Amino acid sequence: MNKPSVLRSLTLTTLAATIALGGCANMTETQQGTAKGAAIGAAAGAVLGAITGGGKSATTGAVIGAGAGALGGYVWSKKMQEQKAAMEKATAGTGVAVSQTPDNRLKLDIPSDISFDVGRSAIKSDFAGVLNQFATSLNANTATVVSIVGHTDSQGSDAINNPLSVDRANSARDYLISRGVAANRFNTEGRGPREPIADNSTTEGRAKNRRVEIFVAEPATTAQK
Repeated sequence: MNKPSVLRSLTLTTLAATIALGGCANMTETQQGTAKGAAIGAAAGAVLGAITGGGKSATTGAVIGAGAGALGGYVWSKKMQEQKAAMEKATAGTGVAVSQTPDNRLKLDIPSDISFDVGRSAIKSDFAGVLNQFATSLNANTATVVSIVGHTDSQGSDAINNPLSVDRANSARDYLISRGVAANRFNTEGRGPREPIADNSTTEGRAKNRRVEIFVAEPATTAQK
C-alpha cells in the first residue's frame, strides 16, 4: 500500500485513540484503565501494522493492539491515588520525585544523593527511610506489582556499571522484602549508563544519572473493586 494510505490509516487510528482517552472522564476507574490501555494498544498496533505492511495490516494491528491493551492495561484506582499521596507526603523535601505515568503506573525517581554512594549498592540511611514508608504503602495495596530499575553514570566500563545497576535494583527489592512485601511481586533490572537523563560530562549530570526508578502498577485484570 502507498505511503499516503498508510499515513491516513495511522491518522484515523490516532484520532480514535484520542477520542477513547477523552471519553474517560465519565468512566469508572477500572473502565478508564481499560479504555486507556485499549487506546494505547490500538495506536501501537497500527504503527506496527503500517511498518510491516500497511493497509489491512495497520487496521488489524490496531484491533489486536486494542484488545491486548484492554486486557493487559493498568488501572489508577483509589488505592493507587492514596499510595501516591502517601509517598508524596513521606518523601517531601528528600528530592524523590513521585508521579503518575501515562500508562497508569506510580513512579518514584530516587536520586543518587539519598540512595547509594558512588560505586556502591548498599542502601543509605535516607533511602531506607523512604523504603520503609514505601513498604507500608505496598502492603496496603497487595494487588500491585513492582518494577525496580537501576541506572549508573557513564564513568567506568560496562563490565562494572551493568552489574552495579542490577545490584542497586536488587538491593532496593531485598530491603522491601525484608519489610514484608511479597517477593513474587517484584521485577528488577539494571540498565547501566544506557539511559541518561542528564549530561554525563558534568558532575551534576552524572549525579542525576546515578538513580533508581521504582514503578508500581495495578493490573486491570486484578483491579480491586
